[in-house]
Amino acid sequence: MLIVISPAKTLDYSTPNFKDFTLPDFGSDIKNLVQVMKKKSANEIAELMHISDNLAQLNEERYKTFQKEFHHDNSKQALLAFKGDVYTKIEVDTYSPEDFEFAQNHLRILSGLYGLLKPLDLIQPYRLEMGTRLETKKGTNLYEYWGSKIAKAINEAAQGEPLINLASQEYFKAVDRKALKIPVVNIHFKEYKNGSYQVIGLFAKQARGIMTNFAIKNKLRNPEELKTFNQSGYEFAEGMSSTSDWYFVR
Repeated sequence: MLIVISPAKTLDYSTPNFKDFTLPDFGSDIKNLVQVMKKKSANEIAELMHISDNLAQLNEERYKTFQKEFHHDNSKQALLAFKGDVYTKIEVDTYSPEDFEFAQNHLRILSGLYGLLKPLDLIQPYRLEMGTRLETKKGTNLYEYWGSKIAKAINEAAQGEPLINLASQEYFKAVDRKALKIPVVNIHFKEYKNGSYQVIGLFAKQARGIMTNFAIKNKLRNPEELKTFNQSGYEFAEGMSSTSDWYFVR
């Protein structure tokens, strides 16, 4: 099976790199998006991304200084660089070389700028959410920009095995379902609160990271094995679930 997750807004480039790395697959597409972003002022970035002036200035600088080549001086592996709510629950500090190898073969990260990342792909600092309405030669948003490329890359990586969707709706929308040639299992997490089961954003993000970590550490290859997931109080809710949508509750 192949797991797909969203990226994170929070980035950490302070800690040392794991020595092994790969490079992002969509080099020319990344370059074209960077060229679009290089032309934008901090004010335009603030308006485009709905972020503060300080964040806009930071990202203006990031794009203005974005380099053609990726190396350890300007980049870090995606799985180590992202530090949002999902990634704080992926225990990369404890990973063995075998864990990283398994992740490299069975995990992909969706990205507005990079399209689809392997865990060890080097990335330069950026901010560009998939839902951004960015005007390019291919359309008015990043969904139109990426088209069916991400889905085709997933098909190639999955090699006929099922896709486990642990990404947010915003990001998984970038996967052209019509172009996918593999079955998809969407994972949902709910909390029991005030007499009913509800999705709580922060907890759902953390649970996606916990399950991703669970799959990597235990080298899970069969989606059915995910039903044994019982960390942080979650359990598989068979009565709520269908063939394509699996619910885990606590």
